[in-house]
Amino acid sequence: VQLQASGGGLVQAGGSLRLSCAASGRSFSSYAMGWFRQAPGKDRESVSTISWSGGSTNYANSVRGRFTISRDNAKNTVYLQMNDLKPEDTAVYYCAADRSVIASLKSRYWGQGTQVTVSS
Repeated sequence: VQLQASGGGLVQAGGSLRLSCAASGRSFSSYAMGWFRQAPGKDRESVSTISWSGGSTNYANSVRGRFTISRDNAKNTVYLQMNDLKPEDTAVYYCAADRSVIASLKSRYWGQGTQVTVSS
């Protein structure tokens, strides 16, 4: 599966962005998906993950209540709605796909990343 992330940009603190990750290839609905981010000088970290059916989601404590992950298997796309953005959310955001139950930093398939910059 190939992944294409989009939707990043520059936004003021308190603003919102919606990231999209479009997948090509077959069997998208059989992949667990996730969003990860990497800020300058920091390790890549998990932001949110979603099961193949969308029935199970997970969030990092730092984004819970502000970010929402969702997927549309008919469109082969996973989304990350980000509200009440903070400067510390500034990072390159990556989507990942995994054949196992959950996407993780060890997932095999990665998108190219999209930059999110939040100004104070």
